[in-house]
Amino acid sequence: MASPVVVITGALTGIGRATALAFAKEGARVVISGRREEEGKKLVAELRKLGAEAEFVRSDVRHDEDVRSLVDKTVARFGRLDAAVNCAGTEGTPGPVTEQTAETYAATFDTNVLGTLLSMKHELRVMLAQGNGSIVNVSSTFGHTGAAGASIYSASEHAVEGLTKSAALEAAASGVSVNMVAPGPIDTELNPASGGWAVPQKAATALDRYGRVDEIAAMVAFVAGPESSYITGANLTEDGGMNA
Repeated sequence: MASPVVVITGALTGIGRATALAFAKEGARVVISGRREEEGKKLVAELRKLGAEAEFVRSDVRHDEDVRSLVDKTVARFGRLDAAVNCAGTEGTPGPVTEQTAETYAATFDTNVLGTLLSMKHELRVMLAQGNGSIVNVSSTFGHTGAAGASIYSASEHAVEGLTKSAALEAAASGVSVNMVAPGPIDTELNPASGGWAVPQKAATALDRYGRVDEIAAMVAFVAGPESSYITGANLTEDGGMNA
């Protein structure tokens, strides 16, 4: 059986980067994307040192043609698309509802919601034609809870959960699964243990610690793989027991 072909958006930092490394170690053929070309080339070199076939495609998930090109280049290079991990995201501008604007709303929703929608649109275009495939949207526990000071971010992640479940229902008959992994407080560049939303959340976790990016990457790789073939439309929370 040929090594699976995986495309990862938002792959240059944090959970996306850890996920690319996890797939490479499993022998997958990996296409990573992001907006910073030099960082993309460095990560490709690292993935190739692990023995993986890897390519970088510069793309911005907010733009339809960029995402179309990313998927088309992946298929042109490897002939198929077995799994897709949509990890591009932003926390936007924290603050109370009374301080938010149309601009802060658009900045968050364009990446988190529109970016996920466009990614799934083009990934499903290929997977539905193949009759198989797996999509994993990396979101947040804020996708099913509220958070003071994070109204727009929380709303965007609620929207990602709705998109995920709806796409899963549409794709199920064609043999394609669509799921969502929702991390809690994870130590990343976007949400460092030294600051950001992870700090007040840490005390709320049953395990009393931050999660690691490799722990989330392992969950994503499992959900995207054949061992999870009976899972679709699921929101898989990985939050150290915070919402228990």
